[in-house]
Amino acid sequence: MSITTTTHLNFRGTARSALQLYASAFGGSVTVSTYGDLGMPSDAPDADRIVFGQVENEDGFRIMAYDIPGTDVDPVATAGTTRREHGTTITDRSFFQSARGQSLEEVLAIWERLAEGADIIEPLAASAWSPGFGMLTDRFGVTWVLDVQPGAAA
Repeated sequence: MSITTTTHLNFRGTARSALQLYASAFGGSVTVSTYGDLGMPSDAPDADRIVFGQVENEDGFRIMAYDIPGTDVDPVATAGTTRREHGTTITDRSFFQSARGQSLEEVLAIWERLAEGADIIEPLAASAWSPGFGMLTDRFGVTWVLDVQPGAAA
């Protein structure tokens, strides 16, 4: 089958900054087009916002982003909350973004970049199923689940 899926994240004016963070964490290049690039008058309020944005690396990681036109809203407040209690994840979010690496070293490097300004839900550490598992909500309101492939090198 040739179908692939890519997460498409919606932001309120922070898509460019989020894409830059994800490129720094996962590597790859950022591609963006603004509303202005696609014909919106340059003096319109949202002309410099992202209508199409993407980070893609050579290993197959790809994520897309978009700025919702209109009023700015706190991204964390609109995304919901997540916490861990007694080994259970309690959340009202509709999704988490998951990324799995082949080694703890690889996942740790990504974790360190995403953790800048993030809310750490579960610190990255060995778990019963993985040499490394952690959860955080990045500074743009996206909750990431990072882990090392079970059975992979620690």
